[in-house]
Amino acid sequence: MTVPPDFVHASRDLERFLLDARDQLSHATTHQTWQSVFAVIVTFRARLTVPQVIAFAQALPPLLGAMVLLDWDPSVEPKPFASRAELAREAMAFRGDHSILPESGIADVAAALWRNVDRRGFERLLETLPTEARDFWAVP
Repeated sequence: MTVPPDFVHASRDLERFLLDARDQLSHATTHQTWQSVFAVIVTFRARLTVPQVIAFAQALPPLLGAMVLLDWDPSVEPKPFASRAELAREAMAFRGDHSILPESGIADVAAALWRNVDRRGFERLLETLPTEARDFWAVP
C-alpha cells in the first residue's frame, strides 16, 4: 500500500493553511498564527464530546487534525456553547497577555479553514454536530 497523499503532503498543507490564516488574521508570522488558530480550536474543542472531537480531527487534514488533539484532556466534560462574542473572548484570553487574536479571530480562522479542507467531508462532519458547532465554523 502506498502512503496516502494527505500524509505525503501534510507539512505542505499545514504551511499553506497557516499562510492563508496568517493573511486572514493580519498576523506578521505563522508562529503568531499557530497560537491564534490553536486558541480557536481549543475553544471549539472544549464544547465537544470525545467522539465528536475525534470525528472533527479526522475531518481535517492530518496535521490540523493532530492540532485538535494536542494537549487535549478527554476526561474534561464539554462546556456548553455560548454566544459568538463570549466564545471570541474565551479564545482571545487563551494565552492571556500573549494573545493577538482579533475579535474576528473565530470567523477569520473559519474562513481559512474552509479554504483548506475537503469541503464536502467537512460539511458532512458538521451535519453530525449540534447546530451551535456548525454556527461556530460559519463564515459571515
